Amino acid sequence: MFGQIPFDIILLFMLYAAGAATALIACIYLLMRRGNAFAPDVTSPVRLRRWTAIFFASLVLGHLWYLPSVMFTSSDDIMMSLLVGALLDCLTVFPLAIVVLLCMLQDRRRPLWLAWVLVVPLVAGIVACMVTRSEALMPMLRLYLLVMGIGLIIYMVHAVRQYRRWLRDNYADLENKEVWQSFVVLAAILLVFGIYASGDEGMTYEYVIQVCGIVLVCHLLWRVETLSDLSISQTLPLPVEEETTAAKEEMEDDTLSETTRDDIGPLLQKYCVDTKLYLQHDLTVTQLAQAIGSNRTYLGQYFSSQDTTYNAYINNLRIHHFINLYREAVAAQRPFTAQQLANHSGYRSYSTFSLAFKQRMGQSVTAWMRDTTA
Repeated sequence: MFGQIPFDIILLFMLYAAGAATALIACIYLLMRRGNAFAPDVTSPVRLRRWTAIFFASLVLGHLWYLPSVMFTSSDDIMMSLLVGALLDCLTVFPLAIVVLLCMLQDRRRPLWLAWVLVVPLVAGIVACMVTRSEALMPMLRLYLLVMGIGLIIYMVHAVRQYRRWLRDNYADLENKEVWQSFVVLAAILLVFGIYASGDEGMTYEYVIQVCGIVLVCHLLWRVETLSDLSISQTLPLPVEEETTAAKEEMEDDTLSETTRDDIGPLLQKYCVDTKLYLQHDLTVTQLAQAIGSNRTYLGQYFSSQDTTYNAYINNLRIHHFINLYREAVAAQRPFTAQQLANHSGYRSYSTFSLAFKQRMGQSVTAWMRDTTA
């Protein structure tokens, strides 16, 4: 029986089945599993998990529509079947892909309904093709799809740069928070968009679409699981000095006066440097502000006035702590590794420490240690 079926058709069936199964398993996993199999110590955003699961479900529905409709539809109705599939993609897959990208950015809640507004011209054009039973508008729709992809690139570049600045202004530890990987996701989505828009509909086209879909599902699942939920607030169990009446009154207008700015430096020294608070993992600017009896607006303005960021301030303290630990260990001739010292300096990830060290010292950790002991 299978000997009568061409190999390319069998391969296509296998890719379709693999794509549908991958998306379905990923969808069920995100909806049903409470823990995190990829990064057990990371709590991913619930909102992102749900939207990504819906996106995976839309991919499954697409697979359930396209292959049976193409295989069991007469040649006269194949065009209508493909147009219905394209309409379903425009109503589900494309806008949901944009929604998933927007949900990765946690600095603020962006309006998700705009994703469906973007596909209105596509939906209108496909409906017109279905009514007229003609593909005359398809070249224009494919062009619009490509233009939409380029516009999405421009917007995401701007949004991710804003998000990166926001992270550096609010978080000491950036691991599991950065979203530069979103560019990889975006590139994969746009690759599928481009192939979809070119649409020569040959077997190679079908193979590439299915392979891209499987890669996209796997990458998205990993990205969702390894991205920390930044909406989870933590309280800092430290005594906080009572604010003076003058400070409270000044806080009302959120404007940092010269007097208050001069006060923040000694407060940071007392409650952050002297207590080694900077060694606490995932210390946020809000927690630090709480510890010194100020607020995050004042603290952010203070760091801006010093031409630095909160992230840079904490990393400078941690690297200085690492240098002191290293010199003490060398002087005492104690066995150690750079990774151990980095962990004792407030870093969970050695790669994060290594990058921060090189940015601030101008050379790698290994080179610095070699030059120091030479």
